Amino acid sequence: MSSAAGIVTAVSRSPAHSFSKSNELFIRLVAGLGVEGDAHAGETVKHRSRVRADPTQPNLRQVHLIHAELHD
Repeated sequence: MSSAAGIVTAVSRSPAHSFSKSNELFIRLVAGLGVEGDAHAGETVKHRSRVRADPTQPNLRQVHLIHAELHD
C-alpha cells in the first residue's frame, strides 16, 4: 500500500452560516462533530434546507478538504 502526503495551506471556519469562512492560524477538529467553533459543527445537520426537512439527520459533512489546484 502506498501513502500520499499533502501540505495544508489554510484552515478556515466561521461561527455564522455564511458563504465565506475566515482563515485561522489553527483549528481544532472534534471527532464526530467537525471544526470547533464552526457553524456546521455538530452531530445533526446544520444546513438550513436540511434542518427544515429533518433536523434529526446525522451531520455527514463536517469537514471539507479542497485541493489547492482548484484555486490556482
